[in-house]
Amino acid sequence: MQAFSDKLINITAQHKEEMSRRWCRAVRSNPRTPSFHTFSEEECYDHALNYYIKLKDMYFDEKPYPEVQKYFSRYAEQFFKRGIPLDEAVYALIMMRRHMWLYADFQAPFLTGMEHHQAVETINRTIRIFDHGIYLVIQKYEELRNA
Repeated sequence: MQAFSDKLINITAQHKEEMSRRWCRAVRSNPRTPSFHTFSEEECYDHALNYYIKLKDMYFDEKPYPEVQKYFSRYAEQFFKRGIPLDEAVYALIMMRRHMWLYADFQAPFLTGMEHHQAVETINRTIRIFDHGIYLVIQKYEELRNA
């Protein structure tokens, strides 16, 4: 699994600026994320870039969930305080994951020679990080809403 996951994370790391710009354009214009339309380009870009940088640490950490907890709790606090509705905060994360996969899929050499089970394992691990993160965002929003 290591070689395949290295490719995924390396593609993300090498192209984090472009992926962040693409995500920023998409989230600032998507009808499902109207609260993000008011973000400055720089603020939006910095948010995405920070995530793509942190992803490598979360992914390769032997026990990633403490780092996942820290990152996504901070994400939820920032957007809750800014008045971003929960559905938009979650959809923005879904878009971030989608942009990562679309960009990796666009890179022709990405899947060349990779075994199917390695691809599935890498995708599953990344999805688990995002799914756990989405759960944490929802949990934190509820906590902040009830405070």
